[in-house]
Amino acid sequence: MPTITNINDLKRIYENRVPRMFYDYAESGSWTEQTFRENTTDFDQVRLRQRVAIDMTGRSTAGQMIGQDVSMPVALAPVGLTGMQHADGEIKAARAAENFGVPYTLSTMSICSIEDVAEHTTKPFWMQVYTLRDDDFMRRLFDRAKDAKCSAAVITVDLQLLGQRHKDLKNGLSAPPKLTVKSVSNMMTKVRWGLGMLGTKRRFFGNIVGHASGVTDPSSLTTWTAQAFDQSLDWDRIREFRKMWDGPLIIKGILDAEDAKQALNVGADAIIVSNHGGRQLDGALSAIKSLPAIMDAVGDKIEVHLDSGIRSGQDVLKALSMGAKGTYIGRAYIYGLGAMGEAGVTKSLEVIHKELETSMGLCGVRKVDDLSRDNLLVPEGFEGRWA
Repeated sequence: MPTITNINDLKRIYENRVPRMFYDYAESGSWTEQTFRENTTDFDQVRLRQRVAIDMTGRSTAGQMIGQDVSMPVALAPVGLTGMQHADGEIKAARAAENFGVPYTLSTMSICSIEDVAEHTTKPFWMQVYTLRDDDFMRRLFDRAKDAKCSAAVITVDLQLLGQRHKDLKNGLSAPPKLTVKSVSNMMTKVRWGLGMLGTKRRFFGNIVGHASGVTDPSSLTTWTAQAFDQSLDWDRIREFRKMWDGPLIIKGILDAEDAKQALNVGADAIIVSNHGGRQLDGALSAIKSLPAIMDAVGDKIEVHLDSGIRSGQDVLKALSMGAKGTYIGRAYIYGLGAMGEAGVTKSLEVIHKELETSMGLCGVRKVDDLSRDNLLVPEGFEGRWA
């Protein structure tokens, strides 16, 4: 086993071990992938201020996200099809997050069901939901999350319609996947992955098949998926979802200050600045460039988190220093999961934690709550100067 010192080490192993269809699903954005790329490269424009001759002992990354204690302000983001990256992937990722002391967010489009994950974990996880048209399904989904003792709901608001991802279309990646000679041939070369999938009963969308009206098997899932997403979504509709869930609520997919202000009025406990990992509107600003304007607009009124583009503990430090109270990793832990299963997710968290803690010390900061813009050098015009 090679020595793993950063997230890219895990990514290289992941690419070799997981079928191309599912690697491309994770490692892609919409259209030209400009926003997908800039989510990560824009972090490079922000520099850290090194400070010296400051007591760096007793550093702690511990904090809170929506009032819940975390070992570091890094949650595992909801990722659809996680159970196809590695057998029982959602269960393994949730266990790794629980043991590390950070939140795990289960996607509605997961392979393992809410009940599966609850059965194999001992602490509450978070449940992500889409803004679907089917009220009966939505109510029962929230009720199932309550029965599983989920400690927060995350409503994704930036998927009224699906951004086009060229790689997925060419690979036949859909719900359920359309297998081709090419994709099956590639899967046959991934022996470790294949043995894992043969050894599990969880291969379909566990939160939907058998739960959504008319979806009794994978073949009937395609029609339901095509009709499920609500293009008529508005803030009144989001208020209706709020009434279905009386626990802590997070709204994911805010990229504009005006939308952040609207989110204040629906009773959310936090918002996530996110562009869906560059998978929806290509050409939109990166999450980190969108954060300052949103912080200026609502940062003193609601807890603001950031998702999209984080690949290191230094990225986490930069987001927190710009005002975010929490961050999310998606691809970073998926690389670990596909590479090494549960141990790989743990390794991804260890890597990010070490980078965060070490960088805090070199910036002269001992607690994450003490991070601020004073720890950064942000270039003039970082958000862009637009006519």
